[in-house]
Amino acid sequence: MRPAKTPRYWRSGTEPATARSDLKLRFLLSVIFVPVFALMTIGFALWASRNSSSDIPSSGTLTVFAVCSGVLMLLALTDLWVVVRRRRTEL
Repeated sequence: MRPAKTPRYWRSGTEPATARSDLKLRFLLSVIFVPVFALMTIGFALWASRNSSSDIPSSGTLTVFAVCSGVLMLLALTDLWVVVRRRRTEL
């Protein structure tokens, strides 16, 4: 049998229930990255539409980048909505 090891730090067990995220930082990051991802989505979509079949990167790759940027923009918008709603109720 292995000897029992004592934990370095004792936990009270209430950390997950009382943990709080930094709403100001999340708000700032969402406000910055929503327009960045929107511009990336528009840029990749326009680049893909003006791309010929022999160009590198291909229009399929650029379309994938546009879709990924759009998904990231939607995630940032969702986080912004959650943060604004939480700040209204908590502050």
